[in-house]
Amino acid sequence: MSEPAANPAATSFPAPTISLPLGLEVLRTYSGALVCLEILFGGLVWILVASSNVPVPLLQGWVMFVSVTTFFLSTAYLTLLITGLADRINTDWNFLDVFYHFMALLFYFAAFVLEAATTAANGGAHVKPMANSTEAVLCITYPRGNIFTVLSDRQYSINVAATIFAFVVTLCYGCSMVMGFKRWRM
Repeated sequence: MSEPAANPAATSFPAPTISLPLGLEVLRTYSGALVCLEILFGGLVWILVASSNVPVPLLQGWVMFVSVTTFFLSTAYLTLLITGLADRINTDWNFLDVFYHFMALLFYFAAFVLEAATTAANGGAHVKPMANSTEAVLCITYPRGNIFTVLSDRQYSINVAATIFAFVVTLCYGCSMVMGFKRWRM
């Protein structure tokens, strides 16, 4: 009795579709450099928001979630490319690259807007030490809007820096998405 011929479609998978180089060569591409910048500046956003007093936890909680999640996902993505494991996982990496960077762009844009709103909600409040005393006085000029925060000059500066870096990371994810879309459509 003869064995039936094996169906080649059932025993093999299509080769993974990836147009980025694997190994350390990925760091020589614009996409690899942008992923490194996403990790670097995303980590800075994470550190800066964590070091602030988090005056509005509902808004800055989203910023922390986005910065931590995308930091680890971008690190995992870059690790897969550097170690060459992406070549062993049979999927369309070009599509996943575009999809991931599109979702990260949307989430980071929302995080940037919320961090900017938290920073702008300072509303002219100033904590000033009284002359010849260890006590401080709180001066509130005019609250603007529904959210009002009281930040010291140091905390305000930290939130401004977090807003700027969140904007830079948003731009990095946008550029990565555009470059990934061009690779995907080639």
